[in-house]
Amino acid sequence: MQAKTDLVDACVLAQFGAFLKPATTALSGPALEQIKELVAARRGLIQQGTRVANRSKTTIIPLLKRQLKQSGAQVERHIKAIDKECREITASDPVLAQRLAILLSIPSIGEITAMAVLAEMLELGELNDKQVASLLGVAPIARDSGAFQGKRHIRGGRAKLRQALYMAALVATRFNPDMKRKYQALIKNGKPPKVAITAIMRKLIILANALIKDNRTWSEIRPCV
Repeated sequence: MQAKTDLVDACVLAQFGAFLKPATTALSGPALEQIKELVAARRGLIQQGTRVANRSKTTIIPLLKRQLKQSGAQVERHIKAIDKECREITASDPVLAQRLAILLSIPSIGEITAMAVLAEMLELGELNDKQVASLLGVAPIARDSGAFQGKRHIRGGRAKLRQALYMAALVATRFNPDMKRKYQALIKNGKPPKVAITAIMRKLIILANALIKDNRTWSEIRPCV
């Protein structure tokens, strides 16, 4: 409903959807639920590790510094254990294993980002380009009403997954040939870096959605000689 700028229309559509209760087609199952829980726990540990690291910079009492060091080491051990568990659970489920392999085939998407995509966007492979971009929160939303045309901007979507894909997009601007060309073209045309990165995030999630829909891995399209 985010794309509807008329409040009455948006409310009517929301009520219509609530009445029909369309069937969901998203991937689900015990293995995926475990991945979701583990990814959430990992995110919490990362935040905890950041807090510990920040406190370590300002603490001067030797005892507290030793305790913080031990806490930091424990957090790292827990993160490694979670990563190992995610790999084992994914490997035990053929569908998840295949989806993970497809995501990892995309240059700039590493294991951590791929696990986040699996956990946070179950609908991947079932949507069109506009839907998947909107679900992530990287599709420009209009602010139009009658003759008024406002500036388009992004909003809503799945912020946690967007954070994970942001880092992947940064890497993509350097090491993914297709995304690098797109990013450089946007910058050359005067787009701010933040806008260009958002465009790369959009291309990444659209690419991931298309590959999973076709059940194939990524391959660079090379020009004919």
